[in-house]
Amino acid sequence: MALCLATTLTHVVLVFLHVAPPNAVSKRYGPQINAWVYPLFEQNWRLFAPDPDSVNRRILARTARTAPDGATQVSSWVDLTAVDNSAVKHNVFPSHTTQNLLRRAWTSYVDTHGADDRTDSDRAVMMQKYLRNIAADRVAAHDQGATFGFIQLRVLTLPVAAQGAAAGNRPPTPAEERLLPWWKVTPRGN
Repeated sequence: MALCLATTLTHVVLVFLHVAPPNAVSKRYGPQINAWVYPLFEQNWRLFAPDPDSVNRRILARTARTAPDGATQVSSWVDLTAVDNSAVKHNVFPSHTTQNLLRRAWTSYVDTHGADDRTDSDRAVMMQKYLRNIAADRVAAHDQGATFGFIQLRVLTLPVAAQGAAAGNRPPTPAEERLLPWWKVTPRGN
């Protein structure tokens, strides 16, 4: 009982310090507070002021493995977004996780890495591992447990047309493509 009460009190204090205006305590213990809050207890105002996506993204993955003869075998691209969409399309009660896990992982990755794919902080490293592990799990499930040592992601981004805009009056917008570097995948997913 005491442990439960202490944990609850610690959680409330740390979340309060995270959402409170900057002060001496939150400045001094910022890394420890963020380590507790992210990624499980992230605070944002999207519930009250959602920011709908203004783009359509397709996240694709391919894998590579070393064959017994030493040659590298690269798979074809798997459209992870299409797999998620098909899991939601005819489901009467679709999972929030199925709908948003990959999309939110990508958004968090971009927020921490920018356009150069460099990991400059512990949070950036964590978000890279998070995205890599989600993609590796999805590809392994899609390929019935196929083994691979590396994974690469490609993200295609296409802007959503403004509501009410006449389709014939605007030039087509080309898709933006982002190819991430190859990431090593271990059997345990780390």
